[in-house]
Amino acid sequence: MKMDFSPVDSLLACAIEQGVFPGGALLVRRAGAVVYRRAVGFRCLEPQPLPLTVETLFDLASLTKPLATSLAVFRFIAQHKLDFDDPVCRFLPDFQGRQKDRVTVRHLLSHRSGLPAWRPYFEAISGPAPRAAREWVYAQIGREPLAAAPGERAVYSDLGFMLLGALVERLSGQALDVYCQRSVFAPLGLPATTFVNLDTPGQAVSHDIAATEHCAWRRRVVCGQVHDENAYVMGGVAGHAGVFSSLDDVDRLVSRLVDCYHGRHAFLPAELLGECWTRDGQVPGSSWALGWDTRSAQGSSAGELFSAHSVGHLGFTGTSVWIDLERQVHVILLTNRVHPSRNNTAIRSFRPRLHDAVMRAALGTRRGVNHA
Repeated sequence: MKMDFSPVDSLLACAIEQGVFPGGALLVRRAGAVVYRRAVGFRCLEPQPLPLTVETLFDLASLTKPLATSLAVFRFIAQHKLDFDDPVCRFLPDFQGRQKDRVTVRHLLSHRSGLPAWRPYFEAISGPAPRAAREWVYAQIGREPLAAAPGERAVYSDLGFMLLGALVERLSGQALDVYCQRSVFAPLGLPATTFVNLDTPGQAVSHDIAATEHCAWRRRVVCGQVHDENAYVMGGVAGHAGVFSSLDDVDRLVSRLVDCYHGRHAFLPAELLGECWTRDGQVPGSSWALGWDTRSAQGSSAGELFSAHSVGHLGFTGTSVWIDLERQVHVILLTNRVHPSRNNTAIRSFRPRLHDAVMRAALGTRRGVNHA
């Protein structure tokens, strides 16, 4: 089957020309084979433009949720040290009262805990003291009143994944970054994937990193440290953000997970991952599965041509992963769209157009594809 990716090339070139993002890296895999892999544009614009390559590291932002924190939780469940329906307060006793004792691990993973979406905790922290700040943030979430009863509605919540990070630390007896390095990234063969721990002086990080925002709060262009302000004051290690990785490493990780889903890799049981990659369904209209999103019928960032049997996630810095389990296609897009400003939101309309072009090329058709 002939694949023509020239429309994808044109879209990427237009994205750079029109300022959708300074630079980006795109990889497409179909039926186990890489069919497209390319980097375009610049990893930074200030103080001088520097080219972006397929080896460039990106701040994955909220891809930390499915590619690190959720996988750590899934490992504990596979080892029978944790259950999806365990109450969170069983492991984090400070998180209780006002219906919080009803919040389960499943609620956190599917964004149904009732916790608010976000709070600017960083504004109350004057300077970097990562260990103390991390514990302070956990305590603040413990005091946070629920915005809804557990299970009542789905609200995408950074706070819920911060708590999951705390849960991983409590169960493992290790810092989140240490546990993920030893029990997730290393076993999956991901040499370029890491949290950048600001409490570890001299931590070796590649110089080839995509810059993010010219941050008014930090008064500089952020590069090599996490963009998310709450994760930053927590020392760069948090359940909702903080992981850096490369295009090839994210592809390796996603490929291993797809292998697990089909019973070809032992990192996670196929049955467990199948449950995690199935839409939760408890809240009408919610597209969330466990730690992952699914393609919504309208307005999905995956576009119109991914099948209904697809899972994915976005990252605020301009990163995304979408996996079509039915058609055996996955698409990884890593960009620095927040450089130099987060106010650039052009990627919202670009992503679905790109994904449609990719699927037409990967499936060898210029016509629509039945995604029912």
